[in-house]
Amino acid sequence: MTDESSRNTLSASDTSPGGGRQPVRAVISAFLGSAIEFYDFLLYAQTAALVFGPVFFKNMSPATATIAAFGTFAVGYLARPVGGLVFGHFGDRLGRKKMLVITMMLMGLASAAIGLVPPPSVLGSWSVVLLVLFRVLQGIAVGGEWGGAAILAYEHSTTKRRGFAASFTQAGAPTGVALGSLMLGLFATLPQADFLSWGWRIPFLLSVVLLVIGLWVRSGVNESPEFVDAEQREEAGAGTRTGPLAVLLRRPKPVLVSIGALFGNFVLAGMMETFALNYAVASGFPKSGALLAWSASSIFQIFVAVGMGYLSDIVGRGRLMTFGYIAFAVAIYPFFLALSSHNWTLLIVALFLNKTIHATVYGPLAAFVADRFDVGTRYTGSSAGYQLASLLGSGLAPLGFTALYAVSGSNIVTVAGVAAIACLFSAVVVVFAGRRRAGKAVFAPELAAVETDRQ
Repeated sequence: MTDESSRNTLSASDTSPGGGRQPVRAVISAFLGSAIEFYDFLLYAQTAALVFGPVFFKNMSPATATIAAFGTFAVGYLARPVGGLVFGHFGDRLGRKKMLVITMMLMGLASAAIGLVPPPSVLGSWSVVLLVLFRVLQGIAVGGEWGGAAILAYEHSTTKRRGFAASFTQAGAPTGVALGSLMLGLFATLPQADFLSWGWRIPFLLSVVLLVIGLWVRSGVNESPEFVDAEQREEAGAGTRTGPLAVLLRRPKPVLVSIGALFGNFVLAGMMETFALNYAVASGFPKSGALLAWSASSIFQIFVAVGMGYLSDIVGRGRLMTFGYIAFAVAIYPFFLALSSHNWTLLIVALFLNKTIHATVYGPLAAFVADRFDVGTRYTGSSAGYQLASLLGSGLAPLGFTALYAVSGSNIVTVAGVAAIACLFSAVVVVFAGRRRAGKAVFAPELAAVETDRQ
């Protein structure tokens, strides 16, 4: 299979485009920004699995309350493509860094507000309305954050190291998950009444502290050198940039390929952080212990994701992602058996193996997507593909798997089978995308031709 390794990327040189310390700063900013955003966003996921049912939907049956809580979780994914398109458009027109400051502020404030939402005993149904509203703002923020963070690191790096550089954005997500799981797990050791009353709120309120740290780091990063170069060429009369969304509507193939290639990844992510966690707790593992195990495996995935990003610059992103998808399709059912085994050793081994396999897909995918777009459409196109895939995968997976599990009479084989099919579907798309590239930068020249008039 011919893969889409970074040496084929359009408009990149083999020297450091950022110069000096800027590439390192861009990578650190991408890592921390992603960690903060996903701490907030996926903290909601785990809280929805363990808290929101009995707190906001306590008049329903346990199964119905869990489905309702996952419904509010899914709303955030509905908002992510909106954030990706809006911030992507302005990021391609006005600059990556400006948009990243806004998205970080929006996420931090929305998350802190979730921690302040009164229970239904105080506001009635308005409590759920506020919960959904702040979840929507979370979704818009993270929808704009990921593409800008990944691209800023990607465009500050050399051509031969772009998989490695962009993987730090991916490593930020398990960092956020680990931190969120750790914080929620610590407060879950409180008496149940205290945890449901106020304990779960503290991790959300801590978002303000993370926001201050993130803004301080991000302020030291320069704008992407590729974006600056594009602006200078436009000002010098070398061309006029067409609106990125208009370009992508004319040439939608790279966005569609990105959606298909990432769909399985998001099904796995959504299933792991919500349904699988809830399944393990329902099978007999205590909440606090399960959250700490999830946190430990996520910390492990931080390093594996970066390692896989580095490896993707050598063996190719397509080969690595295809292997990961096939391996996960094979391992998914044994993974669920371990979650219901009542054996801590099996649970921990299964979690660490799961995170390793997932990292073979998750680590390289930021550069895999960015490879497909020219500088003038990269923020919008990458964000659109990534966030639409997240909506179809992670956004619907917890709700879908929970409903499927209930309808099938608690048959975990059905859930594992659907997850395996999603993995194999994305593996096929990745293989197809690799063959279509055939050693040249497919899509980017087409977009560049539409985007810039060089007469």
